[in-house]
Order: sequence, then structure tokens, then C-alpha cells
Amino acid sequence: MIEAVIHGLILAFGLILPLGVQNVFVFNQGAIQPKFSKALPVIITASLCDTLLISLAVLGVSVVVLSSYWIKTILFVGGIIFLVYMGIVVWRSKPTQLDGEQTSVSPKKQILFAMSVSLLNPHAIMDTVGVIGTSSIKYIGTEKFAFAIACIITSWIWFAGLGIAGRLVGNLNKSGQFLNVLNKVSAIIMWGTAIYIGISLFE
Repeated sequence: MIEAVIHGLILAFGLILPLGVQNVFVFNQGAIQPKFSKALPVIITASLCDTLLISLAVLGVSVVVLSSYWIKTILFVGGIIFLVYMGIVVWRSKPTQLDGEQTSVSPKKQILFAMSVSLLNPHAIMDTVGVIGTSSIKYIGTEKFAFAIACIITSWIWFAGLGIAGRLVGNLNKSGQFLNVLNKVSAIIMWGTAIYIGISLFE
């Protein structure tokens, strides 16, 4: 069982570490919100979505779902539309100062965006299904459960850590100049991901 736990921790960390839309947005919200608690909606939503995807991957349900051409097409199109929209929202936001007066993304938009980049991002879903789902096949019973829990715990710790790191950066940069740059970078990554998904759709 220890082997399954260690495997789950390392595998999940390796998948979640690369800079992507989800990670950038969680960090961004941790930095731009006046308090860490205000970034909890995106942190919790991202963690819950990962928990759902990991659970479905381990159970093998996601493989069946993604075998449908129409379901995959809907995921691709929905992901593209929302990424373009949120890219515009983030690009236009102007956190000029971190005194509680800056324009920040509302809890509702945080939740919707976190759900979209988690559940409407074919690339992220295929990583979960192809890597975590496939890796879990070697385990059965309590070992498979331990493997899944290790992956899920890693996800929760990572997103909480990103939010905290963002808050620390926000506190060190009261002028908001760094956050303005971060917003632009976040938007570009979102649009880049949308283009990548679009290319994948036509392929």
C-alpha cells in the first residue's frame, strides 16, 4: 500500500506541476484578492474538480465517456468558448492597488472558470484518464483506493499552496504592477490553450 501511496503522490505532482491555465488562474486569484479567504472559491472548486476527474479515471468511467465523439466535441467547443471569454475578462481587469479597492474576479466567476478549465479542458482530462487512470490498473482493492487518495490529496495541497504563494506575492507588490503583468500572461495562456484545443478539435 505504501508503494501505491508514493506512486500516487509523485504521479499527481508530476501532472499538476507544469504551468497551465488552471495553475496560473489559482495563483492569480490568490494574488489579486484582498484576502486569502476570497480566493477559496477557486481553490476549492479546482480541487473538487480534480477529485472528480481522478475518481472517474480510477473507476474507469471517464474512458467510456470520452469514447463518445459528440461528448468530446462538446467538451472541446465549450472549453474554447469559455477560455476565450475568461481571457478577455482577465486581460481587462486592472488591479491597480492591493488595498481592497481593486477589480477582482467574483466568487461565481472563479467557480465557473475553475470548473471550465478542469472539466472542459480535453488536454487535462486526457492526462488524467491516460496517465492516472492507466496507472491505477495495476492496483486493486485498498491499494487502488490508497493510490487515488494520494493523487487527490496532492491536488488539494498544491492548489492551496498556489493560493498562498499568490497571496504572498500580492502582499509584496502593493502597487499592483506585477499583477497587471500576471493578468496579461494569464490571458495569453488562456487564449493559447483555446487555440491548442481548437487545433486538436480539427485533428
